[in-house]
Amino acid sequence: MSQTKGRVTLPSEANFLKETKEILERWGADAIRDSDGTKLDDELKALDAKVYSTYFVTRGHNDFASTHLDECVQMLLMSKHNLAICDTLTIDFLDGFYKEQVVADYRHDPKRYWEVIDRTNNTIVEPDLWTVDQDTDSLTITSAIPFHEYTVSFFVYMIWDPTQMYNYITNNWQDVPHDIPFDIRQPHSAAFAKRCLKDWLQENPDTDVVRFTTFFYHFTLVFNAEAKEKFVDWFGYGATVSIKALAEFEKEYGYALRPEDIVDNGYYNTTFCVPSRRYLDYMDFIQRFVAEKAKELVELVHDSGREAMMFLGDNWIGTEPYGPYFSRIGLDGVVGSVGGGATLRLISDISGVKYTEGRFLPYFFPDTFYEGNDPCIEAIDNWLSARRAIMRSPVDRIGYGGYLSLAYKFPKFIDYIEKVTDEFRMIYANVKGQKPYSGVKVAILNSWGKLRSWQSYMVAHALWYKQTYSYFGILEALSGAAIETVFLSFDDIRENGVPKDVDVIINAGDAGTAFSGGEKWCDPDLVTTLRKWVYEGGGFIGIGEPSAVQHGGRFFQLADILGVDKELGFSLSTDKYYTKALTEHFITSDALTPLSFGESKQSIYALSEDTEIIEYSNHEVHLAANAYGEGRGVYIAGLPYSYENTRLLMRSIYYAAHKERNFHVWQTDNLNCEVHAYPENKKYAILNNSNETQETNVYDGQGKCQSLTLAPCEIIWKEIH
Repeated sequence: MSQTKGRVTLPSEANFLKETKEILERWGADAIRDSDGTKLDDELKALDAKVYSTYFVTRGHNDFASTHLDECVQMLLMSKHNLAICDTLTIDFLDGFYKEQVVADYRHDPKRYWEVIDRTNNTIVEPDLWTVDQDTDSLTITSAIPFHEYTVSFFVYMIWDPTQMYNYITNNWQDVPHDIPFDIRQPHSAAFAKRCLKDWLQENPDTDVVRFTTFFYHFTLVFNAEAKEKFVDWFGYGATVSIKALAEFEKEYGYALRPEDIVDNGYYNTTFCVPSRRYLDYMDFIQRFVAEKAKELVELVHDSGREAMMFLGDNWIGTEPYGPYFSRIGLDGVVGSVGGGATLRLISDISGVKYTEGRFLPYFFPDTFYEGNDPCIEAIDNWLSARRAIMRSPVDRIGYGGYLSLAYKFPKFIDYIEKVTDEFRMIYANVKGQKPYSGVKVAILNSWGKLRSWQSYMVAHALWYKQTYSYFGILEALSGAAIETVFLSFDDIRENGVPKDVDVIINAGDAGTAFSGGEKWCDPDLVTTLRKWVYEGGGFIGIGEPSAVQHGGRFFQLADILGVDKELGFSLSTDKYYTKALTEHFITSDALTPLSFGESKQSIYALSEDTEIIEYSNHEVHLAANAYGEGRGVYIAGLPYSYENTRLLMRSIYYAAHKERNFHVWQTDNLNCEVHAYPENKKYAILNNSNETQETNVYDGQGKCQSLTLAPCEIIWKEIH
């Protein structure tokens, strides 16, 4: 395919033909798409471009949904904690929820399916001790214990799709009806979904690619009484939980799930919680069901001679592209939103499809494209952060979404994206199918492993929070680094040991979370396996509170490897004399500014004089290294994403792997620049990852040095001799 055309998808809308043709030509787009809130008219569909049509399986069909409200998507929600002052307590269980989004389920007997819990003594209140008033959506407990707190776990019907609700509010869609989502597990809904898709395929012969957005179950997104996001978990299975699903689960697995297994103290099994065996069983149950039903729809698309694409967002729950059932669906492609390097790799590393596509930012919505704002700022940042990852593992296509008519009002933006699309095609032509040079192989170790590859530390897709950005920076740094990255779970290590080709393991996260591991570290087999592996030459990097659980007189269970532990107050009577930091170290050789550890961790101390303290301030260790037999451990208090911290992590990995001598192979000495080499096609590229001119020394595959000047955002391609 020509490098001046192709691999780009353009959003368009009715009555915008002339401008669409212009942008198609300038951006070299070979496909057009609609978006939520837009339609393509016949003139647009007649253009020389593939037509992507958004298809909603379980929303956007209100004629059906409104006559089958008993088959709406259900959820289990938990009320606020309510304090009993006397022996009678009345709870407004919908207090704090948006009543245009959810309504209580009274079709099924609350006494049988709901759960009232005394949270103070963690006991279930028997159903004969409470009553429900359907007129006021309230529940009254008799024989309550004064000054105990109580919650109600209750079923609701979701009567407004969360994504449409978000778009409705963002774009002020006053006259647009609320999309009512329905559950494909229900008999009428299952039959309707297949029948409706068959009819739609016949009625839309101009569609080349059916873009499922997505299939059946939305990620958990619940709004509060002010129509603002109350709870959002991009990985949440909350909208899959129906009474029918729980009954079928019990029949298949031989045991029943409690409401508490789903609401989980009000945490709703967020991805940060260490998953229970029961919740993992439920996830697997949903994944198999989704794969089976999605396959039926994909086969209908294929039978009509079209391609089937899945949007990795909105109703994606249960598809799990790194799970064991994804390939069964038979999709042609996956498209997802690109927030940076990690989310680019989340899409591009998916196997089992013919092609992958990234939807880049900004979305062409009025919250970005308004008078006085410069959308190029976000576009440049988005492209530069994703471009690093594309150099390692490119998506096959890129595109944008939203209202093209909005973006068209910003000529500078149109000019910039023209450069982006040309550059993407150039990169793709050089690196697709090539194995990039990797100096070290790293495994990220957490509770989720491969299932959530490139998805750790996310609460909402590509967004960071105060408690997470110190860890998400690890993935963002690795996404475009000359490092091969894989993901392992604690079960993988326990059952199979450490893969022989892994050089370094990284365990990072707050204590008690799925990413640090919590109680998993009380397993002696896990701990001894890792100790033996490091002792015999492996490298272990701990970030934040790695291997953290109070057990056996340690908080960090691998403190002996890391050379540090955290003071919880129990050993304050024991003096800690080791506070002197080294004046220089391989890990910090490139540090030009004060090190940034993000939220960092307090009260970290060195265990002995053998610990190499690299950074010590405020009476605590933030960066350290430690010899452990033939291997090494490295401790970092936090790693928010920056070019400085990317280099810090790279040096830590090489040091832990005992490969310092190889560090200056395909490397630069300017932190704003990177080298990516492709030995098979004898090419390498030097990137300027900033929007400013940079000068750098570049080290080739033999460590030989040359000096270069790179223009803002420039890539220089060279031949390997």
